[in-house]
Amino acid sequence: MSKRRRDEDRDDSALFSHGPDSFKQSGVPQGEVTRHVWHSNIFEGTIREYWVYTPAQYDAAEPACVMVFQDGGGCVNENGHFRVPIVFDNLIHRGEMPVTVAIMINPGHMGDELPESGQKNNRSFEYDTLSDQYARFLLEEILPEVSKTHNLTDDPERRAICGSSSGGICSFTVAWERPNAFRKVVSHIGSFVNIRGGHVYPFVIRKTEPKPIRVFLQDGSNDLNKEHGDWWLSNLQMDSSLELMDYDYKFVGGEGRHSGLHGGTILPDTLRWVWRDVR
Repeated sequence: MSKRRRDEDRDDSALFSHGPDSFKQSGVPQGEVTRHVWHSNIFEGTIREYWVYTPAQYDAAEPACVMVFQDGGGCVNENGHFRVPIVFDNLIHRGEMPVTVAIMINPGHMGDELPESGQKNNRSFEYDTLSDQYARFLLEEILPEVSKTHNLTDDPERRAICGSSSGGICSFTVAWERPNAFRKVVSHIGSFVNIRGGHVYPFVIRKTEPKPIRVFLQDGSNDLNKEHGDWWLSNLQMDSSLELMDYDYKFVGGEGRHSGLHGGTILPDTLRWVWRDVR
């Protein structure tokens, strides 16, 4: 029996590159990004940063679509893998996705001050736990706060959530727990492994009446294989279960490692697919 060999020295930049939709384009109106700090009660004792992107086409008289991103500091970075403000500017300008407010949220940090650098110490608890706590954090704290300055939709078909690694399984958990609030999921290199029990999802999906959610999955065959499980295999199992239960879903596989580069370079096409019937 042959074994799959991972190439741990692979340079993903040789496999994936950003297209024109991930760069600023002449004549495209630019949205506004504002930074905020939040002390949570639902995740008691935590502090975090978040950023709100408001498209140039936003009209306060019309409820805007909403898309939440985990690990927001990486998503707001215009030179990073995802470049969310730039991609949103380009696609909204051309009418390839609806007018959408992006809320890019960092994981919480236990303490009174934001960490200067390094991993936020409450990330795994918030993202990998299988419960409705993160959904409640969004619905009871963050969305009401942003709604003080923005007219946001409460239509679940017009709400999406996206994340990578543990942020990917977190995105799925939010929609799984609250499909009445979020119905569009994007998971890059999702950690559907046994960090905090997430390995059960492929089997739970098979035994649960299908939920009205749309799911996009991306992973690479050189993703992690460690004590928590095999990321590539777990995403293949998610793919198989979603197909069996006839979900509206798409799986994009590649040869990448545990990196956001593949997911970031295909983000424009992913957003077109996710929002394809919403204008």
